[in-house]
Amino acid sequence: MPRVLVVDDEPQILRALTINLRARRYQVDAARDGAEALRLAAERHPDVVILDLGLPDLDGTEVIRGLRGWTRVPIIVLSARHASDEKVEALDAGADDYVTKPFGMDELLARLRAAIRRATPADTTDTVVVSTEGFTVDLAAKKVNRRGTDIRLTPTEWHVLELLVRNAGRLVTQKQLLREVWGPTYQAETNYLRVYLAQLRRKLEDDPAHPRHLITEPGMGYRFEP
Repeated sequence: MPRVLVVDDEPQILRALTINLRARRYQVDAARDGAEALRLAAERHPDVVILDLGLPDLDGTEVIRGLRGWTRVPIIVLSARHASDEKVEALDAGADDYVTKPFGMDELLARLRAAIRRATPADTTDTVVVSTEGFTVDLAAKKVNRRGTDIRLTPTEWHVLELLVRNAGRLVTQKQLLREVWGPTYQAETNYLRVYLAQLRRKLEDDPAHPRHLITEPGMGYRFEP
């Protein structure tokens, strides 16, 4: 059974999520503040974290950065903050998805399943290593190395990059990326792609503003050029 760490300072939401997740056979740990969340994550090693940004002791983005210092566990942000810059800040800090309060339980559960699915290693004998002049992508080990340094990617960042690398030199449409990474109900959420491609370029490209490997085909999609 997957283990979920739920972090929220609102008792009603924490209780509702705990009851619903346990009813669906998830193991659940609950935290009411950032310090407790970081402690439980280190002790219990959850498969996914559902995190409220408005915590009493730490801002949620600080918790994300704390987690990203040592784990790639999928993080779904759950917040009443609607401003796009706050969403981008959470995603830049390392979150994998963002659900705005009030939320539908079915949607949250669908995103939870998708996050776990993306983070689960596939059984494969693929040993392909794709190299560029600045970085290498090991598809079997799910690792990226840039000039001798391993680059930490979130599960969603890796999924986007992997899909582009496996189709090197070919256009991958926006709809295809959204369908494969986020699911069929997200084929209009092109803003997701802009955010994640910007993150990947910052981590991998020598000049993110003028990328050589992660290319945008305006209005169509993206292409990876080794």
